[in-house]
Amino acid sequence: MSDSKNIAYINNEPFPFESGETILSLLRRNFGPNPVPTLCDAPNLDPFGSCRVCSVEVGREQNGPTRVQASCHTPVMEGSYIYTHTEKMERLRKNIVELVLTDYPKEKFETDNPKNNELKRVAYDVGIKMEQVRYAPGRNHLDRTTDTSHPYMRANLSACINCFRCVRACDEVQGEMVLTMEGRGFDSKIVMGMNEGFMESDCVSCGACSQACPTGAISDVFDSKTNEPEEVTRTVCTYCGVGCNLDVATASGEILSITAPYDAEVNQGHTCLKGRYAFKFYDHPERLRSPMVRKNGVLENVSWDEAYSYIVDRITNIREEHGPDSIAGISSARCTNEENYLMQKFIRAVVGTNNIDCCARVCHSPTALGMQRSFGTGAATNSVIDIKYTDCMMVIGANPTAAHPVTGAKMKQAAMKGTKLIVIDPREIELAKYADHFLQLRPGTNVALLNMMLYYIIDEGLADLAFIENRTEGYDDFVANIKKLDINAMEAITGVNREEVRAAAITYASAPNAMSFHGLGVTEHSQGTFTVQQIADLAMITGNIGRRGVGVNPLRGQNNVQGAADMGAQPHQGAGYMDVTKPEMNRLYMDFYKTDKIPSHIGYKIPEMFDAAIAGDLKVMWIIGEDVVQTDPNTNKVKKALTSLDLFIVQELFMTETAMLADVVLPGASFLEKSGTFTNGERRVQRVNKVVEPIPGTKADGQIIVDVMQRMGYDQADYAPDTMLEEISQIVPFFKGITWEELAKNGKQWPVPEDGSSTEIIHIDSFKRGKGLFTYFDWRESEEIVEHGAEYPYIITTNRELEHYNCGAMTRRTGNGEILKEDVLLINAKDAADNGIADGDMVCVTSARGKVDIKARITAEVKPGVMSTTFHFPEIMVNLITSDVHDSEAKCPEYKVVAVKIRKSKGVNKLMKAAQSAGMEAAPLDKRKD
Repeated sequence: MSDSKNIAYINNEPFPFESGETILSLLRRNFGPNPVPTLCDAPNLDPFGSCRVCSVEVGREQNGPTRVQASCHTPVMEGSYIYTHTEKMERLRKNIVELVLTDYPKEKFETDNPKNNELKRVAYDVGIKMEQVRYAPGRNHLDRTTDTSHPYMRANLSACINCFRCVRACDEVQGEMVLTMEGRGFDSKIVMGMNEGFMESDCVSCGACSQACPTGAISDVFDSKTNEPEEVTRTVCTYCGVGCNLDVATASGEILSITAPYDAEVNQGHTCLKGRYAFKFYDHPERLRSPMVRKNGVLENVSWDEAYSYIVDRITNIREEHGPDSIAGISSARCTNEENYLMQKFIRAVVGTNNIDCCARVCHSPTALGMQRSFGTGAATNSVIDIKYTDCMMVIGANPTAAHPVTGAKMKQAAMKGTKLIVIDPREIELAKYADHFLQLRPGTNVALLNMMLYYIIDEGLADLAFIENRTEGYDDFVANIKKLDINAMEAITGVNREEVRAAAITYASAPNAMSFHGLGVTEHSQGTFTVQQIADLAMITGNIGRRGVGVNPLRGQNNVQGAADMGAQPHQGAGYMDVTKPEMNRLYMDFYKTDKIPSHIGYKIPEMFDAAIAGDLKVMWIIGEDVVQTDPNTNKVKKALTSLDLFIVQELFMTETAMLADVVLPGASFLEKSGTFTNGERRVQRVNKVVEPIPGTKADGQIIVDVMQRMGYDQADYAPDTMLEEISQIVPFFKGITWEELAKNGKQWPVPEDGSSTEIIHIDSFKRGKGLFTYFDWRESEEIVEHGAEYPYIITTNRELEHYNCGAMTRRTGNGEILKEDVLLINAKDAADNGIADGDMVCVTSARGKVDIKARITAEVKPGVMSTTFHFPEIMVNLITSDVHDSEAKCPEYKVVAVKIRKSKGVNKLMKAAQSAGMEAAPLDKRKD
């Protein structure tokens, strides 16, 4: 609270206020959310003052002369007297609302429920009814048609009152600036883009405008027969690692809608279209609703009891015959912390092997390993809120506006407001348009480019020698190697002009506070771990560690990638990142789990599981929530591995490409049907609260694991998030002070000590390993290019699109499938012309592993020689062409460098043209012949 001398008087009663606080803020803090009526104000928007409904009288002495001022944007003055509900104010508000209603459809006002129409609520509050309106009606609402083109939103702008809330939400929250005001007076109206509809404009479907609109002029589409929620449940999004909070409205066990809570520390009333709208997969007709066991080559529905008995008998017999290391599990970064903890516990304590892995280690293992080597901890050093405090952002190998949209929007907003931005990527991502420096390097040359940046920082005398001396080691050897660099060679290797690199390096090193963000474009390379260590080197050489607005911040791709790793779903470290090979750690785990079965050797990583299965050494695999056939590299090798197993168990929501190969399929529950915790990319542990009961025939994934553990003779209590979290806090050191109850609405960032305090920034005074370690690395060409570059001269790199998530199993079963319908190949105009390819043509893309046919999209986003595509749609199966080259240290697949050759597809284009001329959709790609 502010100093006691800061006093203002509300209706002659004294109240302390904070410096810079607005009158409306002071009123709300003392009298609740609606102390005076408002129309143009929204919690996550800047004060605007256009409607004046919130006006109050303000004077300098008690009951003295006053002026009418809008409370939403007027700062409180020392000693001022504020009067909220005088007769004068009541008349003014009534007259304002009456004027607003002159241009509002009478039938909508009369039929709308006040709960869903803020204007109607305000009209009731100030005491005005439609039949009391004395003024002639306006004409703005008479000529507006309803836009029904969008699967999730409707624009009925005849109900618009020109409050600007939608425009400001689009500008201030999303930063897309699609909406604007056109005309003057009664002719003024909201338009989208160039007076387009939702689907024709640049709208990214985040729903910020719909959530902001007070009248339903822009609204969500409700599939339900009723839009009257009976309950609203706070939970956490199932998609990317931002960890957005969601308010889920339900009635009669049906989900009606999702909005973003304004008090969420992570997303402050904002989501992307996936979090806000893409939830209907949860009760999709294709949801698995019964366990299945393969009999005579066919998967048949069975009871849970039969499925469990089959699994337990087969695992027990195979373990006795071939040993525990013949069994492996792959856990899921989409499942809760508690479920991931249970899966690794089952594999270790019940089966007796360390053969446990998950996509957390697959996609971001170079992050964990690289940051552990440099700092001692493999997690984000800072928080997303630090974007507000930084002077420079470096984004390398990530596309935040598509893959981490809420964080990406914050970055875009910061860049537009003057924060320096460096983007390093082979593709001209959206953020590159706002960048001060865009370094468009050749895929696979991150190490070379970052070595150039480090060279220029040293050469320009910008190293923070005091920080280096006090907090790091290995610097002298590091500098000696950097100074030997051949900058001419590095420039040729990366394809980036040295002066551009020099300018970016100076910007980063000269900023008072600089923070970096990296994603899979860093980690999914053969030198991924080394690149992460270089990013750490950049932070240390400039002293950008241990305070606000700095640090190394990986952007996590899936919702609980961080948590799955924290819980020990990896073969070399158990829960809490303790080394399973160390005798004292091995004994700690065995004592805690009350078993003597846990081995002290490292288990199989996922690529090694596939190799072992093909070799006949791995007999059983249990996969939860990962469609490895579609998402892992070299699809044909993955299929060969899975079909070589004696027992293959898949736990899923849908019959994915992977589940089709299983011997046993177990129907799990979605995030909306269970409780637990997710840990987002900033180490924030948050409560996931069950919204609806599981679909009949399905079970929470944690309970399925517990059921099998119990049937195999292990004493494990039934799944409950609070008791599981209590167990986790006893073995994971940085969860020590976490309890289910105290996580409350916004969770806590680990490490959480026994006192329950949250940690926004780590490595403030020292690194976990003591001193930060500088390490130099030479650039090496990828084996993929060395072996196949001559025959396959183009490079394909993979990416994600905003509308879909990973393999698309969830998002393709929602309205998102209407917005983005297919994977495409991004190709430069020169490469297209050289190969006789036109925009929209089907292209045959061939690598050393196989080929796919995919539609071309000609674009300047990629340079000649480089192409890019996604793997959201199983019809394409892009991973048929990706290699099984991996990061040299962490075994992360190198999805980002694939050597290919291209040509225009032959029969496919003819088939498409024939189908189009006949008015039919083209045949599915997997049915076409080239």
